[in-house]
Amino acid sequence: MNQSALIRPDWTPATIALMVLGFVVFWPLGLAMLAYILFGDKLRAFKKDANEGVDRMCAGFKRTNWGQRTHHRTGNVAFDDWRTAELSRLDEERRKLDEMREEFDGYVRELRRAKDQEEFDRFMRERKSGRPGPEAGFESS
Repeated sequence: MNQSALIRPDWTPATIALMVLGFVVFWPLGLAMLAYILFGDKLRAFKKDANEGVDRMCAGFKRTNWGQRTHHRTGNVAFDDWRTAELSRLDEERRKLDEMREEFDGYVRELRRAKDQEEFDRFMRERKSGRPGPEAGFESS
């Protein structure tokens, strides 16, 4: 670590002044500065250890193929056949539900488009006929 830095995790006049100022302005700032003075050197090692731990955990996820369907045989042919049939039936049901959801989303989109078109047409009719719209009653001076 660069020991010539003005603010480093050590008891220097600058860090002590910042800690006192932090306590005067807002006590959590002073507490944070105190923690930096006491544990600042350990932050790099803590970050390195935390990153390595997360990397090991993610590597474990990759090894177990989470998110991928892998069906292991149990040794009982009748059960394996039944499970395969049920899973394919469920996949077909999910596909149907997804298609129905897409159809409904299209229907709702079309309803919104028709409503917007109707409101726009009404606005244009009122504008051409010279009738004031709902906002015309609020004139600025």
